[in-house]
Amino acid sequence: MPSSGKNSIFCCLSKADSLMAYTEKVLAFIMETAWEKLPRAVQHQAKRCLLDNMGAMIAGHGTPVGQLMARLAAAQFSGDQAAIVVSGRRVSAAGAALANGFAANALDIDDGYRKIKGHPGVCVLPALLAAVQRMSEDGCIVSGKQFLTTLAVGYEVGIRAGLIRHATCDTYHSSGSWGAVAGAAAAGRVLGLTREQLWHALGAADYHAPMAPMMKCITTPSMGKDSIGWGSLVGIVSALMAREGFTGIAPLFDNTPEPEWIDSLGSAWEIENLYFKPHACCRWAQPGVDGTLKLVRDHGILPDDIEKITVYTFAESAALRRDWPKDTEQAQYNIAFPIAAALLDGQVGPAQVLPPRLLDDDIHKMMNKIDIIAQERFQKQFPDRAESEVEIRTRSGHIRRSGVMSARWDPATTLPADQELIDKFFWLAGPVLGEKNTAGICDRIFHLETQKNLDQFFRLCVK
Repeated sequence: MPSSGKNSIFCCLSKADSLMAYTEKVLAFIMETAWEKLPRAVQHQAKRCLLDNMGAMIAGHGTPVGQLMARLAAAQFSGDQAAIVVSGRRVSAAGAALANGFAANALDIDDGYRKIKGHPGVCVLPALLAAVQRMSEDGCIVSGKQFLTTLAVGYEVGIRAGLIRHATCDTYHSSGSWGAVAGAAAAGRVLGLTREQLWHALGAADYHAPMAPMMKCITTPSMGKDSIGWGSLVGIVSALMAREGFTGIAPLFDNTPEPEWIDSLGSAWEIENLYFKPHACCRWAQPGVDGTLKLVRDHGILPDDIEKITVYTFAESAALRRDWPKDTEQAQYNIAFPIAAALLDGQVGPAQVLPPRLLDDDIHKMMNKIDIIAQERFQKQFPDRAESEVEIRTRSGHIRRSGVMSARWDPATTLPADQELIDKFFWLAGPVLGEKNTAGICDRIFHLETQKNLDQFFRLCVK
């Protein structure tokens, strides 16, 4: 019937208009959010996130992949637009985002968001740093307030993009698959894109993002990691392309299955619901690490006293490697290695996951005593909670159990205090940049809203 057909058309148009409204809300949020609109807790959290991710990035430049990508960026992305952190080598904005992006996730010690099983911060930050320096070439100065605001905006957009990506794709994709959109949002805001250009930048980033199946890199660890370096490159380049007139597809926000994810922008600040990482290894292994440390501390168990360690966990955690690692990526995507290293050294950081320590026989011998068992009781809680239980049997026959352990520094447990994040930053950045520069960066970050520009901040990030 004609009337039925007409009503169907109107229904389709109404739905299309509604879908387009999601993207319009995202665009408005990116372009119009100001420092003064951010709740005070969000302003402070942006500083905490910047500190944490800069520590990861600075330390990450000392890893094999960090050094390799810095060399590659200098050779293949020459220019004088932006700097690679630590070395200070000037390259193109794209090259800086690429090198800094790979470094930021090189140690797997950067913050994350549980429901997207990924890392929004280090997807946003490399593209943002590159965009700020690119704009200085045109005489446009970005203040500390603008920088922190854009960082917070990038987190919010990236988290929504991650939720949509996972809800609309059957395969669990890497952080770069949605992080590229977050990077484009942050870079596009700093580059001063028009609303139309920003729409195309988000669409271009969505279309060109690395759609990397994450479990492949967990099964076979490689320098590709969470595809964050490549996602950072796509983010900044998409914004630069759009500024030149490149056209993109409709961004993925049009396909959100949950209107609240977009409607909540500016009112629900998901940056407050991040987890932080005390150990340089996959988040899924960290409850096992903390459970082991708890038992050793509470019962005075010495390494030589241990006959067997059993970790009960969820399937994704149990899927991590258990064999002796040959490189830092294999060490990080391993569940037995960080437990053994933490038990012997009391920590899992750059010193443990890099040669020569990762190759030492005492860690390998301890790994041989570790058994991993997946259980449904933990699977039911994942990904909202990452939980495990550790059991240690001693040579004397005593059996000690940790009880259920959640990953530390998590909204589901206890988030780190500022001083704990500061200590972590000094632990990571201090050996690379020295105490003076490290202290200077820390002070700058916690007072960044008072800074008219970022020149001194960038100078401190070079050794």
